[in-house]
Amino acid sequence: MSARNNLPFGPAGWTPERLGDLTGRTYLITGANSGTGFQAARLLLAHGARVVMLNRNPEKSAAAIASLKAERGPEADVTAIQLDLASLASVREAAAQVRQRLSHIDALICNAAIAQVANRTLTVDGFESQFAVNHLGHFLLCGLLFDRIEASGGRIVVVGSNAYRMGLKRIKFEDIHFAENYSAWDAYAQSKLAQLMFAFELQRRLAAAGCDTRAYACHPGASRTNLLRDTASPFTRLLWGTLAVFIAQSAERGAWPEVLCATEPGLKPATLYGPTRRGEMVGPVGECRLQPHVLDTSAAARLWKLSEAMTGLAWSP
Repeated sequence: MSARNNLPFGPAGWTPERLGDLTGRTYLITGANSGTGFQAARLLLAHGARVVMLNRNPEKSAAAIASLKAERGPEADVTAIQLDLASLASVREAAAQVRQRLSHIDALICNAAIAQVANRTLTVDGFESQFAVNHLGHFLLCGLLFDRIEASGGRIVVVGSNAYRMGLKRIKFEDIHFAENYSAWDAYAQSKLAQLMFAFELQRRLAAAGCDTRAYACHPGASRTNLLRDTASPFTRLLWGTLAVFIAQSAERGAWPEVLCATEPGLKPATLYGPTRRGEMVGPVGECRLQPHVLDTSAAARLWKLSEAMTGLAWSP
């Protein structure tokens, strides 16, 4: 893909100026109390949308809501539901609350993530934490809410990362939880590869079933957020904190790809939307190059079956 044809929205790329009136539309965002998720909520609220944040920490949710209402006014339609993606029971409880509260969902934005967990950590369900939070929790959430999304002809937006291009470049099916040779980077890269494989496999299934629902994938590039604050090693945090000053963009710009995928008409399947310059870390938002291993359909189908077994939910469009 040349630099000339990877910007379908023009030389400046996609920007929020393309957003129209979103009154009457409802968006769910995981991990929205800070970073790109919070900035996505800001953009959507600014155009009249209803936003439901799915966050782990109720106190941080309350602070985020207060900040958004202070900016947009007390009438801003933003609420929160507690969700801990590291717990399948919490995902089920949060999904049940969403179903009680909402009759339709225009887009579910799978934004929350953890990264570079320094020491191998297992969740309460016995899963490697990055794979559990980044992929399995979202897989289950999407499945439990799919009928609400489908009824609206809505979208599932998976926020991945260019980390899928690194690490082992495959799903480690023989040792999915890295019981041996754990590497914070390899485990993170696997989790982001799993997310993108899921998004593309879901879209293939949606197309085969003739569904109006769409699944899109994006990445935020290098953005200044607190993603590494609570999980990475001190050295990794220091290194990123130094590099971010020079190579990273704002969290607001990092949110543009997910808002694009949640709202823009006419998007392509099997496409990764995100920044397109400097190694696809910053710059105009458009279509990014995909490496072949992320489009491995046999591996994606195997991952889907494994995800169903691990979450206890068999689902398909």
